[in-house]
Amino acid sequence: MADPLNNKIFQDPSKARAWLEALLWADGRVCGYCGTVNESTAIAGREGYYQCNACRKQFTVQVGTLFERSHIPLNKWLMAAFLLCASKKGMSAHQMHRMLGITYKSAWFMCHRLREAMAPGGKLGPLGGEGKFVEADTTYIGGKEKNKHANKRDGSKIGGAGKQIVHTLVERGGRARSHHIANVSGKTLRPILFKNVDRKSALMTDTAGGYMEAGREFARHEMVDHGAGEYVRGDAYSNTVEGYFATLKRGIVGTYHHVSEAHLSRYLAEFDFRHSERSGLGVDDSARATKAIQGIVGKRLTYRRTNEAKNA
Repeated sequence: MADPLNNKIFQDPSKARAWLEALLWADGRVCGYCGTVNESTAIAGREGYYQCNACRKQFTVQVGTLFERSHIPLNKWLMAAFLLCASKKGMSAHQMHRMLGITYKSAWFMCHRLREAMAPGGKLGPLGGEGKFVEADTTYIGGKEKNKHANKRDGSKIGGAGKQIVHTLVERGGRARSHHIANVSGKTLRPILFKNVDRKSALMTDTAGGYMEAGREFARHEMVDHGAGEYVRGDAYSNTVEGYFATLKRGIVGTYHHVSEAHLSRYLAEFDFRHSERSGLGVDDSARATKAIQGIVGKRLTYRRTNEAKNA
């Protein structure tokens, strides 16, 4: 991928299909139904269609991916992936539908499918390791009660009450991993830390009680007391994860405006992906979009399931 104004794959559906086939079938043409490799025949007169000689079904490069059964031209899919991956704070479905010339409903579903592609698949290795630092912190997502219409305010809710809690782990100079959690307690944080962080790491947190007991099982655990005005003590700080939260909140408040609880995890996957595949690690916009497209394989997301979650 390159400049969307000059790259033909963003303008020509046939060239987009050829590019996607070269990317996903680099090791041979794979049947999206039975998984057989290089046992298919091109169907005359139907560009991009093949018949599997094993299961006898007809398939395209979109079968078995998040693009399956989509009527949106592939060049627009690739353009959308590039735009979403190149926009540090995300891109709203309204903006996407105006730029691509598709309906808002289609753009909304398209963006969710691309976020699903950005979500990690399979078993994830731990962050950090010997000699490495991992920062952990929580933040609250959601509007303030005082900003709501008078008849919708709940006077009993103060501070973070009523908001969604996001917990993020950031490896310094590396990846980010976020989770939507129910509360900030040791019972909630402990399994997240042990599953996602190598215990040989140096763990950096604030003074939240949920970290105190679990932190003892890491090679080193340092806490900075924000309440006392302490933010840096040598190499003990959580400024990296705070920077991640700054980008996340600017994206949610300034670009998306509102994120439902049902879809919050997908938005977190989007921001995690861009942070983990950022230019500071040598990944440019084109390479980032290509990596996102590779994540479409083996995943399925229907509009009904997505919309039901939205209305739940």
